[in-house]
Amino acid sequence: MVIYGDVALGKTHLSHAIGNEILKKHPEHQVLYVTIEKFTNQVIQAIKSHTVNDFMNFYQMVDTLIVDDIQFLAGRPKTQDLFFNIFNQLHQAGKQIILTSDRAPKDLADVENRLISRFKWGLVADLRIPDFETRMKILNAKLEEQDIDLSEEIKEYICNNIKNNIRELEGVILSLVAQSAFNKVKIDIKLVKDVIKQFVSQADKEISVENIKQLVAKYFELPVEKLQGKTRLRSVVIARQLSMYLAKNYTNSSLKTIGDSFGGRDHSTVIYSLKAVQDLMDTDTLFKDTVVALEKKVQSTFMH
Repeated sequence: MVIYGDVALGKTHLSHAIGNEILKKHPEHQVLYVTIEKFTNQVIQAIKSHTVNDFMNFYQMVDTLIVDDIQFLAGRPKTQDLFFNIFNQLHQAGKQIILTSDRAPKDLADVENRLISRFKWGLVADLRIPDFETRMKILNAKLEEQDIDLSEEIKEYICNNIKNNIRELEGVILSLVAQSAFNKVKIDIKLVKDVIKQFVSQADKEISVENIKQLVAKYFELPVEKLQGKTRLRSVVIARQLSMYLAKNYTNSSLKTIGDSFGGRDHSTVIYSLKAVQDLMDTDTLFKDTVVALEKKVQSTFMH
């Protein structure tokens, strides 16, 4: 099973819940949760200490393997190789493998095709931004956990204005409680509006594909529409490829999402653009200076 979706939509929580449910029904099972970062560090240590066989044997004993953030397999050939072998052995033994990712398996860049092919074998679940009713259920659950009572008007206002992810909902609740306690005021609609205004203002400054397109368009003195259009004029193509490169490096958007933002281009076009930018940086110092200048603009504008 692969669970994928943007950040803060609950992929990790869901994978933990599945693991806990398996243990509840089968307490004798060995359920292991690991992030790709931790897995990679284990691979490095196993290679250094010449204990790769012990490492492999340890993972073969697991009944359910939960691996978080498989997109970080990108560019790690040895880790991919060992993970491929572990995946095969567990699958052949009829064991359960649960993976999470911030993008669909087909959109994973710099991951071997043989791995991507196996990721597609089971259920692929796309976690989307929760709708209003779901946000209300989540908000009510969070409020109940903290024994906070809010009016329906306030709850509806929160859920109508906080839409992107669960962390934002949690952040609003924490801010409301803090503001109410510090200022010794009741949580009313005015306080809610003031708190949410801060969150919306902050979200506007966060790095998004749209923000990056606007920044690059302004830098090259082009209308944003040109970056999304079909023109093959070299100056526009370069600006478009640079925008995709920055979007990949500075946002959590999937390759598909990035491609969609540039006139519905597919993920293979995005991958080609990333490679084109990297190749130019390796051979053209002036172009590399341009990339560095744009990266500094992104960082100074959105990463204070």
